[in-house]
Amino acid sequence: MAMIENTQKPLWLVFAPSIFLFVWSTGYVAAKFGLGFVEPFTFLVLRYGVIVIIIAVLYLVLRPPLPKSGKDWVHLSIVGLLMQAVYFGFCYMAFTSGMAVGTLSLLLSLQPILVGLVAPRWSGEAVVMKQWMGLLLGLSGAVIVILARSDIEPPTIISFTFAFLALAGITGASLWEKRFGTSHHPVTANFIGFAAGLLGVLPFMLILEDLTVSWSWQLVISLAWLVIGSSLIGVGLLWAMIRAGDVTKVSALFYMVPPLAAFFAWMVLDEHMPVLAWLGMGVAALGVYIATRKSQTQPS
Repeated sequence: MAMIENTQKPLWLVFAPSIFLFVWSTGYVAAKFGLGFVEPFTFLVLRYGVIVIIIAVLYLVLRPPLPKSGKDWVHLSIVGLLMQAVYFGFCYMAFTSGMAVGTLSLLLSLQPILVGLVAPRWSGEAVVMKQWMGLLLGLSGAVIVILARSDIEPPTIISFTFAFLALAGITGASLWEKRFGTSHHPVTANFIGFAAGLLGVLPFMLILEDLTVSWSWQLVISLAWLVIGSSLIGVGLLWAMIRAGDVTKVSALFYMVPPLAAFFAWMVLDEHMPVLAWLGMGVAALGVYIATRKSQTQPS
């Protein structure tokens, strides 16, 4: 009797998208909330410093293997710089330049478009027409939301610049991880990545900021959530899902982030979203469904 291959997904992979979307969406709100008490690069240095200490303790306890080749060290460091320094650094700069949570998350939802354009040549993955349709529909929804909010809180040119630089950072990190990422213990990979991010933002803190921190319980809560939720859980799940599946489909999850981020920003920061903007969120969510669903005849 022929052996039947077990194609059932592991339990963590089934729940990973939902957990990732929650922690990633609330991370936008926690970041903007905390930036009311501290400058952006100082905030990132505090965040990454705490994370590196936590992971260093885990490393001493677990003693996972280190990368065996210099190339692996370089690739892990590049992903860390692109993700932690470029992406988060420019996200925080966009917030301090006046951009709303919903607007920034929508601009960053363009990431699947860029990944879809580059992935076939970069990592050898094919992007079928169904995915392009979903990605373009999601883009249309993003444009609707931006236009709907333009009369309420038009973002500045500099905040748009920071947002697109952040978009380039996370797109580059996703593609680099998919092309050059290898299987490493998560403690080892995260330690190198966050250490690279810390070293990447530290000079900007020392040169551009006055190191003033207005300590409060609000800042502590924001910092704790960004460390545990967005960084340790969110980033870890992102890389795990990229390694486990198609990079374009994983990136399409980011279309679901804007409506969730906008909802939490409305609840916590009182950022208003017009009715037309919520319609645009629905259009973007439909794009996610089209881009990520599998056809009945598609092999597992």
